[in-house]
Amino acid sequence: MRISERAERIEPFWVMEVAKAASQKAREVAHTDRPVVFLNIGEPDFTAPPLVQQAALAVIESGQTQYTPALGLDALRQAISNWYAQRFGLQVPTSRIVVTAGASAALQLACLALIDQGDEILMPDPSYPCNRHFVSAAEGKAVLVPTTAEERFQLSAAKVAAAWGPQTRGVLLASPSNPTGTSIDPAELARIVEVVRSHGGITLIDEIYLGLSHDAQFGQSALALGDDVISINSFSKYFNMTGWRLGWLVVPEQLSPVLERLAQNLFICASTVAQQAALACFEPESLAEYERRRAEFKARRDYFLPALNAMGLTVPVAPDGAFYAWADCTAACQKLGLKDSWDFAFAALEHAHVAITPGRDFGTDQTARFVRFSTANSMAELQTAIGRLKAWLQS
Repeated sequence: MRISERAERIEPFWVMEVAKAASQKAREVAHTDRPVVFLNIGEPDFTAPPLVQQAALAVIESGQTQYTPALGLDALRQAISNWYAQRFGLQVPTSRIVVTAGASAALQLACLALIDQGDEILMPDPSYPCNRHFVSAAEGKAVLVPTTAEERFQLSAAKVAAAWGPQTRGVLLASPSNPTGTSIDPAELARIVEVVRSHGGITLIDEIYLGLSHDAQFGQSALALGDDVISINSFSKYFNMTGWRLGWLVVPEQLSPVLERLAQNLFICASTVAQQAALACFEPESLAEYERRRAEFKARRDYFLPALNAMGLTVPVAPDGAFYAWADCTAACQKLGLKDSWDFAFAALEHAHVAITPGRDFGTDQTARFVRFSTANSMAELQTAIGRLKAWLQS
C-alpha cells in the first residue's frame, strides 16, 4: 500500500511513545509500594465540575443530541463572548467565534484556510510539536526559530523580522507555551504583531492555557492587539474537559464563512453533548470552582519548581501559566552517565518510577538537554515524585 508523502512527513508524537512505556511499567509495578507517578501528560487531574456533568446528562436524557450549526451553538458562542468581556475586558462579537472539535480542529481549520503549498510559518523552538504538523498537513512548512531563556523561550520581534523570507506567511505562537509554561511579554507580542502586519502576514496564537495564567502581567489575550489576530482556545485545560474535544477560534469576521464551509465538510460540527454541557462552564458556581483550581495549580508550581532546582534539575525560566516545568537535566545526565534527556526520561521511569517527557518532541535546538514535567497531577503525587527523584539522583 502506498502511503502519502503528507503522512510520511508527520513524525511520531514521542510523548505518546514514552506514555506507552510508562503504561507498561505501571502494569509491572501496580501491586507494589512504588506505583508509577505520571508527570508526562499535560492533562488536569480535575474533571469537569458538577454543573457541567449534570448538564451533559440532562442533554442525553432529553435527546437533544442532533447536529448543531457548523460554527457552533449560538448560545455557546454568546457565552464565550461574554467570558471575554468579563475576564479580559474585550468585546468579541459572536460573529468572530467558531466552535470546533477541540483546539486541534481549530488549528487544522485555520491552517487549511490560510496556508498554501510552500508557505512558511515561523514558530519558536521549543514549541508544541503538533502545531508544526498542522502546518505540514496543510502543505506548508514550519520554520523553527531557536529561542533562549533570556527570551522566555519565545519569539521576539527582531527574530521574526530576521527570519522573514519570501515564502513566509506568518507566525504561530503560544502564550502560555507548551512545553515551557512561559508567556510572551505583552510589549514584545505587540511588536511581533506589527512586524507581521508590515509584511501582510497572519498572526496565529495558541491561547489554550491563557485561563491558567498566574501573573497579571501576562494573563491578557492577544485579541486586544487587533481584529486581525487569530486566537485558538480550548475547553480542555482551564475548563478541565480534555476528553470532551471542544475548542474555539476567534477570527476576523471575513474568515468566519470560510471556516464554516470547511467545518461543514470536514467535521459537520463539534460534539453536541459537549457544546450543551459547556454552557454550564460559565455559570458563577463553575467559574468559582475553576478559579479555586487555578490557585491549586499555582500552589503545585510553587512547591515543585524550587524542589527541582534544589536537586540540579534547573528550570531556567519560571512558568507563569499552564502546568509545566521545562528543566535542564544536563548535570544529572553527566552524573549518571546518560547521553541526553531521552535516556534520562527512561532512566527516571525505570529507577524512580516517575514518568516524564523528554525534549525530543518540542524542537531541535538544545531540546535534548531538557525534560518537561507536568504539574497537572495532585500535590501528593508531586511530593512523591520529588522524593523518589531526589533519592535516585543522590544514590
